[in-house]
Amino acid sequence: MTVKIICDSACDLPKQIIEEYNLEVLPINVICGDNVFKDQVNIDPREVYEGMRKGITYRTSQITPVEFEEVFEEKAKNDEECIYIGFSSGLSATFQSAILSKMAIEEKYGNFSIEVIDSKAASGGYGLIVYEIAKAAHKGMAKEDLISLARKYIAGVDQVFSVDDIEYLYRGGRVSRTSAVLGGMLNIKPILEVNEGKLVPIEKVRGRAKVLKRMSELVDERKMDSDLKNSTVVITHGDYLEGAEKLRDLIAEKYGTEEFIINSIGASIGAHVGPGTLALFFMKNKI
Repeated sequence: MTVKIICDSACDLPKQIIEEYNLEVLPINVICGDNVFKDQVNIDPREVYEGMRKGITYRTSQITPVEFEEVFEEKAKNDEECIYIGFSSGLSATFQSAILSKMAIEEKYGNFSIEVIDSKAASGGYGLIVYEIAKAAHKGMAKEDLISLARKYIAGVDQVFSVDDIEYLYRGGRVSRTSAVLGGMLNIKPILEVNEGKLVPIEKVRGRAKVLKRMSELVDERKMDSDLKNSTVVITHGDYLEGAEKLRDLIAEKYGTEEFIINSIGASIGAHVGPGTLALFFMKNKI
């Protein structure tokens, strides 16, 4: 029996990949006023970005242990082998909910075991890990080998991104009020990375055009022995498809990369980074 791969909506994978590899995606909650929505279920990312441009504030909340238990218990009853790969524990409490649920279900069903893995990644970086493991599972790889492979991808994925409006990082507590004000006045676009599961600033550039150029340069600086021609590069964006396609073209021209996944940043992450965000994910070493 094929090992079932479970993830959550912060992976920002396209619907066709989710369906092709029979992924089970648990939705993170997106909150607007008194309304609670399910990411990738009943709220469109474009709706969130348009709302944010108008000054509407969105919040998110973790997937609860009860929600995880419902899914895990179903797998236990069906005696399914499964692995949950989760959104970085450094950015969300969702992973801790999964750990609590794992303990409860394994205690209730003594012969059942679910592996719960912290991706230490977000958006397309998280999605790239899930995608590669889902492909291996689809080919029939054993559970223990999938776990080992996941660890390698987690260690090897590089994750860089830039936001268009630094104000959103301020609201999320990632930069100071002074930095946000000055950044807006000077058209500063911070470039950050997800490192060991947490957001870390790398540098600042001025203007969108320089963001595209600098992000493409970072690939060359940060990749190790990665074969970018024959590996998958993921680009996600906050309602900024034009920028995503330009970045794709820069990388394809330089490295000959043939497989790209380009997708919108979902509502759960988009609520924190805002419209105009551009994110790039690739494997920095060969797996």
